[in-house]
Amino acid sequence: MTEPNLRASLAEARRVVVKVGSRSLVAPGRFERLAAEIAALRADGRSVVLVSSGAIALGRARLGLDARPKDIPRLQAAAAAGQSRLVRAWEDAFEPHGLPAAQVLLTHADLGDRDRYLNARRALDALLELGAVPIINENDTVAVDEIKFGDNDQLAAMVATLVGADLLVLMTDVDGVLDAEGVRVPVVYDVDEVARFLRAPTDDVGLGGMASKVEAARRATLRGVPVLIASVERPDGADTLTRIVAGDDVGTLFLPQGARLPSRKHWIAYTLRPRGEILVDAGAEAALKSGKASLLPAGVIGVRGDFEPGDAVRVLTVAGTELARGLARYATLDVARLAGAKREHVEARLGRPGSGVIVHRDDLVLT
Repeated sequence: MTEPNLRASLAEARRVVVKVGSRSLVAPGRFERLAAEIAALRADGRSVVLVSSGAIALGRARLGLDARPKDIPRLQAAAAAGQSRLVRAWEDAFEPHGLPAAQVLLTHADLGDRDRYLNARRALDALLELGAVPIINENDTVAVDEIKFGDNDQLAAMVATLVGADLLVLMTDVDGVLDAEGVRVPVVYDVDEVARFLRAPTDDVGLGGMASKVEAARRATLRGVPVLIASVERPDGADTLTRIVAGDDVGTLFLPQGARLPSRKHWIAYTLRPRGEILVDAGAEAALKSGKASLLPAGVIGVRGDFEPGDAVRVLTVAGTELARGLARYATLDVARLAGAKREHVEARLGRPGSGVIVHRDDLVLT
């Protein structure tokens, strides 16, 4: 398909996830402007899920902090002070359009547990069916790891998979991904094409930056979801979201990559946090790459971390490159005991009967 046709296909998106960061919300009137754009999408028959940052930034102002705190307790305090203001701002912005806003606070643990993940999906589906606009944010007040390591770009990619989105829009304060000359890249077919253009954020308002958005785009496109990184503010004053679904040349469009990963395998690879690593030899590497083999003890040459059966692990090659992610069927100590063992020696190594499958192919995703 040509680029215009690719963009025109976005008009078919019926469920859209929109993420807006802290830096994009600091300008006066920005909440009202975005609410009006989302209301226009709703009037056009689309459902919208909004992933909104801003709690810590608003909490900083409320608590009189001059800069983003560095220590976890103060970050949590700022998030607690700012979250109510954030939701109130969105409620006030959506009220003139007759749209109820529904706060949904998530931690990584909520999405890392399969039952809770499915419960969250059902709750969000119900909110959309009832005509609400879910306002999703990380529960930064209690989620220590999320404040320190996560950001809402990654959350938005997870939410896009969670709700079965047709399109993910990451709104920022620049036109999209810019090349070395500062010219916008219109379409990305392979995320690695733009890695060399990425720059670190220049302020302390938010956690993200373009590198985070590109990584989020990579995760979402592997689920089959197209991603648009675009400026929240248009020089011509036009509505960004309206232009995107109209197929206009706006922002940087990331196209889905390869075959769409099933929801459960995408969850294993890109939502769960690995608890350890299993090193495999060249023979196991070749077998796993075929896509038809499970990881067996004979191919294991080392193990790191502290994991239990059912935890996610990274599978690494001899060179230390990540080959796959999967759910371990044995704990760390048992994997160490089984390393290099042939099938007939499994029971003797464990001291009990066992299948000997370290990671079953149904629980394994090549990365």
